[in-house]
Amino acid sequence: MTTDLFTPIQMGRYTLRNRIVMAPLTRCRADANNAPQALNVEYYRQRASAGLIISEGSQISLSAVGYLGTPGIYSDAQVAGWQKVTDAVHQRGGLIFLQLWHCGRVSHPSMLPGQQLPVAPSAICAQGYAHTVTGTQAFVTPHELSIAEIAGVVADFAKAAENALRAGFDGVEIHGANGYLIDQFLRDGSNQRRDEYGGSLENRTRFLLDITTAVIKVWGADRVGVRLSPINPFNDMRDSHPQNLFDHVAQALNPFHLAYLHVTEWAGHDDSQPRPEFSFTQLRAAYRGTYMTNGGYTFDSANTAISTGAADLIAFGTLYIANPDLVERFAAGAPLNEPDGSTYYGGNAAGYTDYPSLKN
Repeated sequence: MTTDLFTPIQMGRYTLRNRIVMAPLTRCRADANNAPQALNVEYYRQRASAGLIISEGSQISLSAVGYLGTPGIYSDAQVAGWQKVTDAVHQRGGLIFLQLWHCGRVSHPSMLPGQQLPVAPSAICAQGYAHTVTGTQAFVTPHELSIAEIAGVVADFAKAAENALRAGFDGVEIHGANGYLIDQFLRDGSNQRRDEYGGSLENRTRFLLDITTAVIKVWGADRVGVRLSPINPFNDMRDSHPQNLFDHVAQALNPFHLAYLHVTEWAGHDDSQPRPEFSFTQLRAAYRGTYMTNGGYTFDSANTAISTGAADLIAFGTLYIANPDLVERFAAGAPLNEPDGSTYYGGNAAGYTDYPSLKN
């Protein structure tokens, strides 16, 4: 019998009814306190037929913020807002993990407590811009975290994991991708430390492993996932030897027996540039647990990946923006709605909760 997107799968302690995952999607529609509101509840409720929903990235502390209108998981108001989301998803029989997020150097003092500098593994300014309340502003040179401060960030991840548990989530995903703080530690373009958190592959991986250990103490390994992005240049990211690095990271995560490893194959928006050489087949072979992938997959290419064993789960991003009933559309072979890119970030219900379902 052929395994496909509709074949149930055991993922950690959960049996997923299908292998269609809603990828984490930043939509910038939290309230003024960075808490989920009624609009967010409806958005996630509509998409609850996914085998698993991974929430948009949620900052673990006030110092982790990097974007306006994005939710956090560090205050009681945020926990209460997320509780309404998880209740709505569970009422429709869905499962939802929270993505734990620290933006690191890609923030701006105007968004942080006391106008403090963003933090990073090294004091290297990323090329690019932050979107602030006063408009677009260039990134600043970040503050290099001390060893003691690194321990404080790890503790913030643990506290945020506890808050996610209070909010009724089914698990958490550690955001180690897309040029944010954990990714900044992993890649040598942003990490030039000379202590136990820099230099060798083992040292650059240490921060992720410390966080993973702390979060597992809260949730258990079978309800924790990790996301990586080996070739995504977003936020001015690069590494000298990405294959060696991320094969090492995958192997270092094997002993944890996580719920899954989530790897995005996204290589950026600039199609004029050659795609970096990287073997995701080799990375998949390096990881011995449940493997989720993401990056422009269609129904057909996703089924091929599942049936050949290239992946166990497929996370869909853009398709889930415009198709709240993506599972049902795939099952029926129905046409897909086209997303409106102008409504991706910020705004109201338009382009967020008003896409039609097959039943409309």
